[in-house]
Amino acid sequence: MKTIPLYILVFFILLSASSCDKVIDLKLGSETGELVIEGVITNVKGPQYIKLTTNVAFSNTNTYPPVTGAQVTVNDQAGHTYTFTESAAGVYSISQLTGTAASVYTMHVSTNGKNYTASSTMPKQVGLGSITAAKNSFDSDNNKKKITVHYSDPKGVVNQYKFLLYVNGVQVKRVFVNNDDFTDGNYVSFDLIQDDIDIYPGDKVTVEMQCIDKAVYTYWLTLMQQDYNGPGGGVTPSDPPTNITPQVLGYFSAQTIQTKSLTVKE
Repeated sequence: MKTIPLYILVFFILLSASSCDKVIDLKLGSETGELVIEGVITNVKGPQYIKLTTNVAFSNTNTYPPVTGAQVTVNDQAGHTYTFTESAAGVYSISQLTGTAASVYTMHVSTNGKNYTASSTMPKQVGLGSITAAKNSFDSDNNKKKITVHYSDPKGVVNQYKFLLYVNGVQVKRVFVNNDDFTDGNYVSFDLIQDDIDIYPGDKVTVEMQCIDKAVYTYWLTLMQQDYNGPGGGVTPSDPPTNITPQVLGYFSAQTIQTKSLTVKE
């Protein structure tokens, strides 16, 4: 009879442990109203955009208050200065700027009496070979497809990549980044695995491939590892490392972009 309470005790201990395994404490912050800077310079002829907003609570991700009236410029390594104008509330743009590979660009933002800077080097573009759609062997739905990007990584050159996936014009929220730590000089097939939007025959899929520098890659890798669904804005479990000084939320990226599309077949 004395063993019965011991079994009951063990049962409740195991039950408690099992329950604890299912509790995920994200330690979400409560800070709001902090500056968010999202700046991108591409190798495609303008306009180029730098967006300034303030962050909101993690549970409220629909509206980001714009930061208006800022002074925004970008310098290149040749000494040229490009002044961005506010084309919409919190959105600063310029048309007379096209980024070039191997060039360093430095952003300057002045708002609310504070100055912020960030530099980014535009990598050389790596060609996006093709994109394909095939059945996901880990999914029981035989009609559902996964998208794979294919490209040849240059040998002896450090490369980092980010991919955007659109299904019927709607961007998938999952963050996709990759580097060549283990694929230097190889032909790469990289699966864009996501569970945000199901992909079926007849859907139109577009992939944008971005070549990014190491600091920007680290920023997006941190978000991908947290399974965070979007740039800036919300209070995240852990703010990603920014390349902006002094430290704020966001990033500044000089990057190449290219896109390919396909209509998914049976």
